[in-house]
Amino acid sequence: MSTRFWHPVADMHAVARSGELWLDRGERAHVWDTDGRRYIDATAGLWYANVGYGRDEIVDAAAAQMRRLHAYSHYGDVSTEATSRLAERVAALSPIEDGVVFFASGGGESVETAVKMARRYWSLIGEPERTVIVTRERCYHGLAGYGTSIVGSDVFRAGVGPLVGDTIRVPWESAEALADAIDEIGAERVAAFFCEPIIGAGGVLLPPEGYLQAVQRVCRERGVLFVVDEVICGFGRVGDWFASSRFGLEPDAITFAKGITSGYVPLGGVIAGPRLRDAFWGEGSGVWRHGYTYSGHATAAAAAHPNLDILEREGLLGRALELEHELADALGPLVEHQLVSEVRAGLGAVAAVQVDESALADDPGLTDRVTLVARDHGVLTRTLVGGGLQVSPPLVIDRSGVDEIASGLRAALDDVARQG
Repeated sequence: MSTRFWHPVADMHAVARSGELWLDRGERAHVWDTDGRRYIDATAGLWYANVGYGRDEIVDAAAAQMRRLHAYSHYGDVSTEATSRLAERVAALSPIEDGVVFFASGGGESVETAVKMARRYWSLIGEPERTVIVTRERCYHGLAGYGTSIVGSDVFRAGVGPLVGDTIRVPWESAEALADAIDEIGAERVAAFFCEPIIGAGGVLLPPEGYLQAVQRVCRERGVLFVVDEVICGFGRVGDWFASSRFGLEPDAITFAKGITSGYVPLGGVIAGPRLRDAFWGEGSGVWRHGYTYSGHATAAAAAHPNLDILEREGLLGRALELEHELADALGPLVEHQLVSEVRAGLGAVAAVQVDESALADDPGLTDRVTLVARDHGVLTRTLVGGGLQVSPPLVIDRSGVDEIASGLRAALDDVARQG
């Protein structure tokens, strides 16, 4: 046995056989392993390292808060200055007018919160039969209980037995299919539609022109809550504070995580609009018995403030818009490679290089091999559902770093193609 660490989302037989990659340090868009080898981080960790590695002001802010008061339960009426100020700041940045913020520890807890919030909302206003949650094929909303129940790829549900009921999936690209599904079930039974602006782990599937506005309209016409999952897209990844802002959306709720601290400390949450807030905050609504030990964690909130400062001061939202074009330009030529069928790019700092589906049919482990070989060429990437290679670098990456990703992926594809 080479390790006693049970890795998340891992084939532990393979890990125990081949060993672990121990990362040691990071600086901006690069990380180093314990042998001193440098890698360009093509994925920003797991979509989160928006401001990059080695940002001392975030570390200093977290340390200062820890020395003063590292944490305290925020149940009931207790808060800390860092937490309450962060709620005000996030609400002001969001496209939801007059919103309020419920904090969690990450994206999975944020989705759990939003699903329970949606169902509880209908109960509070006297329509408890509205429990159905609608999501999209290929979607990903974390792997906690509700997240696993509404995920759009069965690979994440295999072997875990019965999950939460009253959930359905619709085709990922069709607003008409959403409307038909709600009408067939009956809008009086549907609580909410959960929508990633960009389907991330499910393959980096960009929304068709007008799709997001159309599904919002479908929800509005039928009285269904519209929940936008911005765990990946939020805090600069798509060239605005939120994808909802960029696309002119006005959701009932937004889930967030990752980029709010750039992963320096785990933090997530839900921004809820007045429709939800008024039901929960109104006289007689009582205690909502939901929350987490670390909801509103003081140190996490303290780390988020300088992270947001860096995003603003260094113009990283604008940098994401530049990366939109740079990634498409650098990765686009890979579509000519014999192992590549498509390059998906053109919306912020998010892209995917799709390994050819016919080649995957003959060799399902092909993308995983490319991912491993890419390390030999100094690139850290990962396999997406459907066989794509994830490209979502820190927003601080420069053009030479983008080219480093593209050349490393090409070299890895060449090596795997030669190996046959």
